[in-house]
Formats: sequence, structure tokens, C-alpha cells
Amino acid sequence: QGQLVESGGGSVQAGGSLRLSCVASGYIFGACGMGWYRQAPGKERELVSTINIDGTTTYADSVKGRFTISQDNAKNTLYLQMNSLKTEDTAVYYCAAPKRAMGWVCTEDKYWGQGTQVTVSS
Repeated sequence: QGQLVESGGGSVQAGGSLRLSCVASGYIFGACGMGWYRQAPGKERELVSTINIDGTTTYADSVKGRFTISQDNAKNTLYLQMNSLKTEDTAVYYCAAPKRAMGWVCTEDKYWGQGTQVTVSS
């Protein structure tokens, strides 16, 4: 089964930037859309951004214009470039990749990374 390993989190002052990476093992990029989620203490996990199989992207309104999702299929790596960070961006960030049924159908069931902490201070 797939395994996702995240990196790039850390502490940064408001207005700064971070780049998150998620490396997938045993998973083929390009077959299904992938995404980044985040969860702040006491809050539900929320979708931050997705990248579809055709390369189109979506962003939560709260991050649109500041975050950019991308992937490198050759390296099996998903990225989230985060610019102009705000204190409200503080959360644990997770990458997610859909599992596949019958070897080819993309499902709502997901592989999850372990999460990487992003802390933004004023």
C-alpha cells in the first residue's frame, strides 16, 4: 500500500514562506487527484488545496492567492508552496492520496501522511 512522508513544516513569522513536500512510496502519481489538508487544535480537518489529474487546482478561499500546489510525477512528490503566511495558517498539514479500487478506480478512501506542523507567529 501507499506510504506518504511529509517534510518542510516549521515555525515562521507572519509574512514568511514555507514549502511542504510529500513523497509517496508505492504510489503512482498522475492517476488520481491529490490534496493537502490541515487541522488546527480543536478544529475539524479542512481541505486546503487539490490538484486534479488534468493539472487543474483548487484552493480554499482562506489560502487562495497565497498557496500553490504542484507535483513532480517523476519524483513522486507533492508540494505546497505557502507564501504570505498568517497566524491563522497555524495547523498540522497532511497530504492525502486517494486509494484505488480494482487497481484503477479512484475512491474517497485516502492514504494519509503523518502530518507536519506549521506554526506562524506574529
